[in-house]
Amino acid sequence: MTSTAAIRIDAQDCAPARWDDPARGSLAWRMLISADVTPTAGLVCGVAEMLPGETFALHRHAEPEVYFGLEGEGIVMIDGVPYRLAPGVALYIPSMAEHGVPEATGPLRWFYTFARDRFDQITYHFTHEDPAAGQRPE
Repeated sequence: MTSTAAIRIDAQDCAPARWDDPARGSLAWRMLISADVTPTAGLVCGVAEMLPGETFALHRHAEPEVYFGLEGEGIVMIDGVPYRLAPGVALYIPSMAEHGVPEATGPLRWFYTFARDRFDQITYHFTHEDPAAGQRPE
């Protein structure tokens, strides 16, 4: 059921999650807003966390996404172009753009958001699993 009232979520109360397959990345994330865990609709968001040496494999998904840097600095590859992510920096990632973080050189945290109801509605197409999957039409 979707709430009609404001809700408050503390990221420290959200357990970190990781991919089952480490080839997809070793980063962790804390889901803040998603209809499967909160009485919300229309928005999915959370905080991603990487330690030095961790990765987030190149991937695509139909939903545009926004990253907003919270802590540390790192490089996010978007369609082959490196973009610096740092505190106060927002990155808009278009629909089906290939993106990821090749390797964190220091601790890195960012807020992410999608315009969907639930995180499990987002289909990730990882480049290393199927290079042609989900590519934008030419």
